Amino acid sequence: MSVTIDITGLAPERIGFAISPLAELGLALHALSEPGHHPGLHGWATATAAALKPDLADRLHEAEFLWRHTFSDVFMPFAGIPGRAGATGSTLAEDLDLLDLLPDERFASAALEITCNLYGVKTPSPLHDPAMRARALELAANRGPRQVDFTRRLLEDPGSVRAWLRRLLEDCDQAFFADTWQRVRVQLAADARHKAELLRRKGLTEAVHAVSAALSLDEGGTRISADKLSVGHTTATDPEPGAGLTFVPTSFGWPHLMVLHAPGWRPVIHYPVHGPELPSPASVELLKLRMEALAHPMRMRLCRNLARSPYTTGELAEQHGISAPEVSRHLAVLKRAGLLTTRRRGRYVLHQLDLTVVARLGSDFLEGVLR
Repeated sequence: MSVTIDITGLAPERIGFAISPLAELGLALHALSEPGHHPGLHGWATATAAALKPDLADRLHEAEFLWRHTFSDVFMPFAGIPGRAGATGSTLAEDLDLLDLLPDERFASAALEITCNLYGVKTPSPLHDPAMRARALELAANRGPRQVDFTRRLLEDPGSVRAWLRRLLEDCDQAFFADTWQRVRVQLAADARHKAELLRRKGLTEAVHAVSAALSLDEGGTRISADKLSVGHTTATDPEPGAGLTFVPTSFGWPHLMVLHAPGWRPVIHYPVHGPELPSPASVELLKLRMEALAHPMRMRLCRNLARSPYTTGELAEQHGISAPEVSRHLAVLKRAGLLTTRRRGRYVLHQLDLTVVARLGSDFLEGVLR
């Protein structure tokens, strides 16, 4: 499974790296709402949440579905304004000005895309289409009265909701984000410059690999794929928003790698800036292979031995009362999944469970489903 971006015929100068204060604020709000996704930010999230004034905390709660369980495209308005070059704002105020430039229909669809389960599908605007309006309200009802109220207000008076949201984000900036942005923007700007220089000097393949191990470029250089537990497709040459692809680094995003692929928007790859201590994420396919390998009851029993010390095929067959060829087949499955190490001792081959890899399975699973 993957999200793909078709870049066939895209001029190299249309691919760029940029930082966005509004996108980073969105992920900071996500980290506040879901600290379990971001254990490395626990101290920041705890201190920031404790310092919030009750009124601001209540207002954040009203619209948290825009950033809590997913990440709304309203935080990257630079990608959705028709006829623009897709440049981000240099300040939060400039990014919010770009948000004000989004047409009401596009803003409403982006704000309700997850509620209406419409991401990646071009549909009539719920502001004008009665059927889409009814569907938006019906699906919002499944998520509780707070979201119903927000959806109804947005559909009846999008201008007032947009003004309310802007004030909310400005208050967040005053309460905590201005200081946070001053601290992280230097790292993000340095990363964006480094990746842009890598793109210029060594090409897109090297730049994509440097951004994330979960990204790949096909041999023809026409498609970028993001290894995710979701399926989507978009193009970077759609004339409606203008051709282009933007990479945006984030300090708050790990382990999420997000791809904006909504119809009519320029694609954006929102990637976490990894610290050197963070291992590369396992691919979705490799994670699936490992979990399937361990799901078999006999392989689980073999792992009990292999976790403690090295064993030969014959020793395992004798201990478990099965034939050596059957043991070999089970070991081959574990080895293909990268769960075993082997070494030769004379004429014997010893197998042992790779405890480092197995210990990573839980975090690999979480990173895979959260990516």
